Amino acid sequence: MGNKVWVYIDHFKGEALNPSWEAMGAARLVAEKMGSGVTAVVFGQGVDALAQQAFHYGADEVVVSDDAVFADYRPEPFAETLAQAVKEHGPAVVVFPNSTRGREIAAMVGAALDTGVLADVVELDVEGDRLMAVHPVYAGKLLSKVKSDADPQLVTVRVRAFARPEPDTSRSGEMVKVAPAMAEDAVVTKVKDYATTEGGVSLTEAAIIVSGGRGVSNNPNLTPPPEITDDKEAEVWRGKQGFKLIFELADVLGAAVGASRAAVDAGYIPYEHQVGQTGKVVAPDLYIACGISGAIQHQAGMRNSKVIVAINTDPEAPIFKLARYGVVGDLWEIVPALTKVTKEKLGK
Repeated sequence: MGNKVWVYIDHFKGEALNPSWEAMGAARLVAEKMGSGVTAVVFGQGVDALAQQAFHYGADEVVVSDDAVFADYRPEPFAETLAQAVKEHGPAVVVFPNSTRGREIAAMVGAALDTGVLADVVELDVEGDRLMAVHPVYAGKLLSKVKSDADPQLVTVRVRAFARPEPDTSRSGEMVKVAPAMAEDAVVTKVKDYATTEGGVSLTEAAIIVSGGRGVSNNPNLTPPPEITDDKEAEVWRGKQGFKLIFELADVLGAAVGASRAAVDAGYIPYEHQVGQTGKVVAPDLYIACGISGAIQHQAGMRNSKVIVAINTDPEAPIFKLARYGVVGDLWEIVPALTKVTKEKLGK
């Protein structure tokens, strides 16, 4: 094994996802401590511009595989080609963003190379030629420091845990071309189409998140339409009305909308908004929790937020122990008032 540090660039149709540049920041940190350079890994179709962008963000070298087999994301060709490239070039460390695809590729490459993965890392250091990593355990209540004894050393870094480098358009470097390790007819997965979703701010990349919990349905003065006679349906209807308040505040703040598992399980909002141990892990600059009690599973997904604001009627709710600012009160009164004041302050 050499001492080079590789970083996998996750992208969609040639547009890099922000966590990739944060992973680049982590890779540069490790490379500096190891006295080596950084190699970015870019697989796709028509990705020359992305490869150049990788130089701008800190890569000294870029390994590129440009082929139609990478036109759509299927894990098999990406993982197989990366595993083959690692075998041939022998980097000491490969850093992945802790995105959905980054985690998937890291796991598959680790299995192919019979090595382990340091997952969801928030701090990195080097002792000799070995990585020392810190990652959350016990739903984020504790931090565990672990050492990698595997070769190569694979690591996924938590979103927003590492700073993305400032781009420098004067930077350039060597581009190394590699052939795909799988032909199209060998790929089992086929992409038929992409489902479109409502526009909005990406939850994992958002600087501000406004989240709602089961408490958004607690408005006894809200009467459902006459066609809704079932109590459960009435609760879901109230919950959806409550999330309209959440979306309105998020829209004014330019924020993403999150939710607790309880709100998702109750049917108030789709799963893609779920924050927590079984949802998305986020670390925004500002997290506003509305009607969320703060179960440990939810805390695991948002406790690394820089500033947490909690709004809840229960002064004993666990979320208040995590929050920097807490408001004990009815979100049906507080959230609309906050939206109104914010609009006025921002001139909207």
